[in-house]
Amino acid sequence: MDEILKSRVRHIFDAANFVRDLGMQLTQIGDEYCETVLRPSERHRQQHGLIHAGVMATMADHTSGCAARGAVGLDQDVVSVEFKINFLRPAIADRLRCRGRVLRAGKMLVVCEAEVFAEKNSEEKLVSKAMVTLAVKRLYVG
Repeated sequence: MDEILKSRVRHIFDAANFVRDLGMQLTQIGDEYCETVLRPSERHRQQHGLIHAGVMATMADHTSGCAARGAVGLDQDVVSVEFKINFLRPAIADRLRCRGRVLRAGKMLVVCEAEVFAEKNSEEKLVSKAMVTLAVKRLYVG
């Protein structure tokens, strides 16, 4: 992936205020691939002390968006139109890692897969898996 495209992916990551407020960090950008991490704190937990489903869903959605953005080229962008997420086990973690990758990039839609892993005591467990569909839209520069 060239540096200009990487910079566009970084820009959509950095421009998302909610994602920044959540504490997500972009750690890898590759060809149709993206990885993010988050160090959970009390504010990321639900009433039972587990990491909130909304945190993992946001990670899956935005990480997929970054992977998809890298697949559509310089003059286009993406926006999520649908996603489905399965929570496979409770998330108890020192760190969450999300890996998103493009499964198919078409002219109008990009389909991605995102997996969220909980890392605790140097062990990594898959805690959720999502399928994310994004619409391709033309970038308007003006």
